[in-house]
Amino acid sequence: MASVSARKKSNKRSHSNFKPQQQTSMASPATPFHLKHCKTMILFSTLLALLWGLILITKSSSRAGAPFASNVKSGHPLHTVRVVNEFPHDPEAFTQGLVYAGNDTLFESTGIKGRSSVRKVALQSGKVQDIQKMESSYFGEGLTLLGERLYQVTWLQKTGFIYDSNNLSKFETFTHQMQDGWGLATDGKILFGTDGSSTLYQIEPQTMKVIGKHIVKYRGHDVPNLNELEYINGEVWANVWPTDCIARISYRDGIVLGWILLHNLREGLLAAGIMGVDVLNGIAWDTGKNRLFVTGKLWPKLYEIKLHPIQTPLNGDIEQLCIPMPAHF
Repeated sequence: MASVSARKKSNKRSHSNFKPQQQTSMASPATPFHLKHCKTMILFSTLLALLWGLILITKSSSRAGAPFASNVKSGHPLHTVRVVNEFPHDPEAFTQGLVYAGNDTLFESTGIKGRSSVRKVALQSGKVQDIQKMESSYFGEGLTLLGERLYQVTWLQKTGFIYDSNNLSKFETFTHQMQDGWGLATDGKILFGTDGSSTLYQIEPQTMKVIGKHIVKYRGHDVPNLNELEYINGEVWANVWPTDCIARISYRDGIVLGWILLHNLREGLLAAGIMGVDVLNGIAWDTGKNRLFVTGKLWPKLYEIKLHPIQTPLNGDIEQLCIPMPAHF
């Protein structure tokens, strides 16, 4: 989708501080028995207070490590990434869809009216081996490969295209039932689609009719701006525009299973003095060799990455980092 500025959602939470009240008591002079009994009670009370304090400290420490430690325990694994390989990528490509097709070959959909295309790209060199430029009225969006047919949607329209992956000049059009065209993926049987909202669609590839849909949620929050998609090991992974996050989604119910934080990639490009890069967008999965590739809009590099579990807390929480305000166009 097009690149415009958007504000991230800010979640404010109130925290209450537990302050035990001091109690005072008056007592008359005690007999030896009463004194012994009083000492026992004081010792018991002291031990109880120490135990309660230990419980409070433990809870406080647990909260201090949130959200990441608590997310892992509650079944929401969090990962950052380690770069395994870097490959050249066309810095003029406004990447909207990315697919691995085997034999170190990628298919890529690019956007911007007048510059949109579907292209076949050599992984190792980044060179474009075949390209089909789109009419200037279309803004290319998500792309997926089912069999030998490439499915592509377009932004702000319900028109899409099916290309012959062996000859990109051969294509046909279709109309879909989503509100817009942002992302596509497939499990080899059906298509998954996004329209920039919180909805993940299931689409029958022969008729392009919606056969199911779920609102994607994380801890009760809708996750809007779902963008480019990839199907990986029984999950649908989604770029969330305009963040540096990938949501791992259960297509069965729309629940977010985990998050992947990729902030280090774009920050690395900027730190190297590479200006003009846009947001993270583009996920491709090599099923045969279990390789994961990502890139972004106008990025000069495409990365092969490995996931690295997050064990220590970060500054901020997932709602602030990965769940933006809904985009409206």
